[in-house]
Amino acid sequence: MLKKLLQSVALGLLTALIILLVVPSLRSKILPEFSQSSPDNIDAVQLSFNAAVRRAAPAVVNIYSRKYTENDRTKLSTQGLGSGVIVSKKGYIITNYHVIANADQIVVALQDGRVAAAQLVGTDRRTDIAILRIQMNDLPVIPLNPNYTPEVGDVVLAIGNPYNLGQTTTFGIISAVGRSSINVGSRQDFIQTDAAINKGNSGGALVNTRGELVGINTASFQQGTDLETYGISFAIPYSLANKIMQKIIADGRVIRGYIGIDGQDINTLTSRLAGSDHLGGIVVLGVDPNSPAALAGFKAHDIILKIDGHKISGRQSVMDTVTNLRPGTTINVEIMRGGKKMTLPVTVAEDPRG
Repeated sequence: MLKKLLQSVALGLLTALIILLVVPSLRSKILPEFSQSSPDNIDAVQLSFNAAVRRAAPAVVNIYSRKYTENDRTKLSTQGLGSGVIVSKKGYIITNYHVIANADQIVVALQDGRVAAAQLVGTDRRTDIAILRIQMNDLPVIPLNPNYTPEVGDVVLAIGNPYNLGQTTTFGIISAVGRSSINVGSRQDFIQTDAAINKGNSGGALVNTRGELVGINTASFQQGTDLETYGISFAIPYSLANKIMQKIIADGRVIRGYIGIDGQDINTLTSRLAGSDHLGGIVVLGVDPNSPAALAGFKAHDIILKIDGHKISGRQSVMDTVTNLRPGTTINVEIMRGGKKMTLPVTVAEDPRG
């Protein structure tokens, strides 16, 4: 019985296939999405990021830094160019510090043709961030999404003014996150992308396919090395850039907490030796002799486990926690020393490195 049923099904499928081959007009009716005869299918599969660019691009500005000439202090000459991103209706613009370094005047050009002299609110060389402000009405603001987290593989667009050609958009993906600094001597947390970022793109916007700000374009690998490389560019995550901006607006500069230790993450292998409960902790490698940590009694080889009762998750988390604290704040740090747990109170100081 089953054999006869299968034979009937097979015969029916074969008959249908023969009919489709003999009568081509039936193919477009039965399988319209696969029909090669319909030109509409080309439009159906068209991929475009035009909507994202139209949302983000008006808020990406051209920045020209000008400097007085040596022989005539009444004349200004343009010494550099870059890009910036309007992130507030109040006129705040995020750009790179190196874009406006040593400038006597900063000029901002919007995509709608308006031009304005910008006020320098403050800078932070360690993160290569500068905050500008312009006084204008009806400013375009780039879309912001605090809930977006950059992930490897996300499609991104870099918008800026490369080589002063005018606003240009390049396309790529996020290649890596959490990269350390390449060409500046500071702590960083770069987003790596293969979207082209050239001279003049610095300070511009890296956005996702919804036009939301992902990061501030800051450097290309070629700028920091002598290597001939392609497809390796970097951006400062917006979350970090925004944090720096808020500090600069509040205090005019970035005030960082400091306790004066250097440490190394406990990896999976090390945790097997020290105990699985220590995974995520850090081993203290050195202590600044004049630092709050030294005064609190920290020693090399101590294992830091918790800060104010919260378990840490590596060296970066400790650094982020401490640098975000106001000087004068006292924290309780739980450590393991010689197999015994203890808690050391530490009063945070201001980072002397700025």
